[in-house]
Parts: sequence; structure tokens; C-alpha cells
Amino acid sequence: MIEVLWHGRGGQGAFTAAKLLGAAFSVEGELNNALAFPSFGPERRGAPIVAFTKLSKQPIGDRSQIKKADYVVFLDDTLFSEKAFDEIKSGGKIFINTRRDFKREGNLSDSRLSSIVTFDGDSLAMKILSMPVTNTVMLSLLAKESGVVSAGVLKKAMELYMPPKLFQKNSAVVDAVFGGINETLSQK
Repeated sequence: MIEVLWHGRGGQGAFTAAKLLGAAFSVEGELNNALAFPSFGPERRGAPIVAFTKLSKQPIGDRSQIKKADYVVFLDDTLFSEKAFDEIKSGGKIFINTRRDFKREGNLSDSRLSSIVTFDGDSLAMKILSMPVTNTVMLSLLAKESGVVSAGVLKKAMELYMPPKLFQKNSAVVDAVFGGINETLSQK
């Protein structure tokens, strides 16, 4: 089973990203199973939330929250802390929407730095979506870097769940992430 833990704030679309990943995985293969669910604290815009995605070729019976994930995604870098390393499995990756340069900051060991992928999702979201909502940016980055789902399948899932105008913009996000923004993508 592949497990993904999403950290965001209310209104940033962490649960939407979790659902879209599950939908894309399910669309990709007839025997693919997915489960996506949120965990909310106070339900208000800006409050920290956590969402979960479980992906498997087998039926998913475990509906509990994820304690150790293959991938942990932070839509907001203010939510990232050293505790994130306790949330990933051995060999797992942490994806952070940030402009920070963790290598330059020098606060993390090389082994921890190697498990972090950073990306300035806000800039890409502003350029394409005209708003700093990075859920589909970071979802696309996760899909590209992990290979869990392809760009085409991700866009197919978005088309199923989004109104046409919103789909067109988010489809452009997928194309930008998969199609050559490597100069702004920095793996630390």
C-alpha cells in the first residue's frame, strides 16, 4: 500500500488533492483501490488540517489515520517541522511548498535533506491560477516525482471532478509541472 499524508490549512485544498490522487489512481487501473479522507480540527479557513490518501492493488480495509507515510506533502511551509521526519517511512519523501533553501539554512543533516523535495508552488499557482492555491501544483509534483500516477491520468481525474473552467487552468498546472519547469524545481 502507498500512503500519502497531506498537511495544509483550511481553504488550501489538501483534502481535494488527497481525493484527486485517489481518483487518479483508481482511474489508472481496474484493480486499483483508493481511500481519501480528512482530519479537521476547528473548521475554519486557515486552520491546520491533515488529509490522507491510501492507494493499493488490494481492497483497503484499514481506514485509520496514517502514522507513517511513503510521502508527506506540505502545502504550507509554516506547518513543516522536524516532526515531519517521524511521519515518513524509510526511503520516504517529504514535499514542501516553499521558497526556503534548507541546504543553505544548515539546520538539517544530509540524510534528512536527501528526503526533502522543495518547490515554489505559490509562484506557479499565481502564474497559472492567479491565486496562491497550491494543491494541484503539489499533487502534480508528487505524481511526477513518485510515478504513482501519470500526468494524463491525473488530468483525467481532474476533469471528472472539476468544472470545465477550473479543469482547464489546473490541467495547465499539470502540464507545467510535468513538462519542463525543472529549472525552478530543486531537490534538496
